[in-house]
Amino acid sequence: MWFSTTVPIGKRTLVGHVRAIWHTEQVQDLKEGVKEKAGPAVERLERGVREGYKAATDDKKGSSAEAHP
Repeated sequence: MWFSTTVPIGKRTLVGHVRAIWHTEQVQDLKEGVKEKAGPAVERLERGVREGYKAATDDKKGSSAEAHP
């Protein structure tokens, strides 16, 4: 992968091309659209993971107390 940062392809290296594309107005618009549409789903997923972790750790505390009276 060293070539992606050292070997020029035209005026830029592979990383340079990707970086230039990443900063275009079209890609910025795409990123904003994804945030708008995926944001609520990501928030629900994060909330579910937090609640699941909380339930699992609360359950472990309760079961260890029962196992060792």
